[in-house]
Amino acid sequence: MGLKAQRRVSQMPPLNLIPLMDIMLVVLTFFIVISMTFTNQQFFGVTLPSAETGEEINVPEPLSVGLKRENQQRQILIEGKPVSETELIEQITVYLSANPKGTILLKADRQISYKQVVQVLKTMESVGGDRVSLAISPE
Repeated sequence: MGLKAQRRVSQMPPLNLIPLMDIMLVVLTFFIVISMTFTNQQFFGVTLPSAETGEEINVPEPLSVGLKRENQQRQILIEGKPVSETELIEQITVYLSANPKGTILLKADRQISYKQVVQVLKTMESVGGDRVSLAISPE
C-alpha cells in the first residue's frame, strides 16, 4: 500500500480592514482636535495687532424709512408716520447732521414696484449719499 502524500494548500487568513480604518479615523480626529486647540487663531499666518488703548465705537441706530402701497399709491413712512418726499429729505438731513456716522435703511414692501423703490432710493441718496441701504429679508 502506498501512502499518498497529502498536500496542504495554505490559505492566507482574511484581513478585515474596517476596524483598522475606524481606529485610524478616531486617531486622526483626535489629532485634529488637539492641533486646533493648541494653535492660535491665525488666518493665513496673519497675527492681528493688539491695542492697549482705544475707544468704543458707538454706532447709532439707523433711520428706518418704510415704503408701502396704500390705495395703489406709494406711501413713505418714518417711524410709522406718513411723510412726503420733502419731509423725507428734511428728516434725513436732520438725522445725518445729528449722527454723522448714521445710516438710513429703506424697508420697502414687496407689493411696491421696483421703479418706485428706485425713485425713493435716489431721493434718499441725493441727501444721504452712500449711507443709504435697502433692507431685504433673508429668504
